[in-house]
Amino acid sequence: MDCVVTGGAGFIGSNLVDALIERGDQVTVIDNLSTGKAENLQHALRARATLEVIDVGDRNSLAQLFAAKRPEVVFHLAAQVDVRRSVQDPTADAISNVLGTIAVLESARVAGARRVVNTSTGGGLYGDATRLPTPEDPPINPMAPYGQGKLAAEGYCGLYSRLHGLSTISLRYGNVYGPRQDVHGEAGVVAIFCGCLIDGRRPTVYGDGRQTRDWVEVGDVVRANLLAADSSLTGPLNIGCGRETSVLELVAALNDVGGDRGPLEPVFAPARLGEVQRSCLDVSRARLELGWEAGVDLRDGLRRVLDGL
Repeated sequence: MDCVVTGGAGFIGSNLVDALIERGDQVTVIDNLSTGKAENLQHALRARATLEVIDVGDRNSLAQLFAAKRPEVVFHLAAQVDVRRSVQDPTADAISNVLGTIAVLESARVAGARRVVNTSTGGGLYGDATRLPTPEDPPINPMAPYGQGKLAAEGYCGLYSRLHGLSTISLRYGNVYGPRQDVHGEAGVVAIFCGCLIDGRRPTVYGDGRQTRDWVEVGDVVRANLLAADSSLTGPLNIGCGRETSVLELVAALNDVGGDRGPLEPVFAPARLGEVQRSCLDVSRARLELGWEAGVDLRDGLRRVLDGL
């Protein structure tokens, strides 16, 4: 199968590219390399993958590439993913996450793609939800422009399905972690904390540390993408573990699996604007309709991250 993966040099995207290559697909990666890394694709580029350094906001270049490649399936992962940055510059966030998604959808439509698997967010959309675990159909109350932009992107996916018959699905991830996440980056609490544990630094916990997240390992997320591409499901779909884990519980889990490293002793700082207090996804639809559920235990996933550092 011919595929395009936007944002394919990033943390999640490059793991997905490896899985597509392993099953025999022909893969074109689109990435502007602003946060993605070409070295994440070393194995894939030696196989059947090609890398095109293009920003999804460059509509003309994107359309030309799609016309040449004519992909059957498009996995859209390219995005501005930093919640704090979205609060500081909501316009730039919307340009990347809303206009970029529209450009991908239009290019896919014109090129005759069968399916678009869009990357969205769970906690970023639901805000401080009144139902936990949170299903796909509660009131949507984003707490930051990042979530608002992802909601708009999902809306355009639905529009392209209704207006043009383009099959789309939006996967609403929990907090994804795993190999290749940048331990020195701005996004990814698990990666940052693992880096602190390795380097002997004290991590910063914003607020009291009792805020919860639904952490899901990247291998499980990749498997969800592959199943979604081969299915006919449409609309939003939660992809998470369905369990709440607080930041303090995450610290404790890292100390449990860290061996001789650590202990990890956090420094506390004031809570950040736009941060959700509790987040946990109801993954019933993914289990019942997609045949997917998370299989990697948090401590096993943390060991994998630490072993790769």
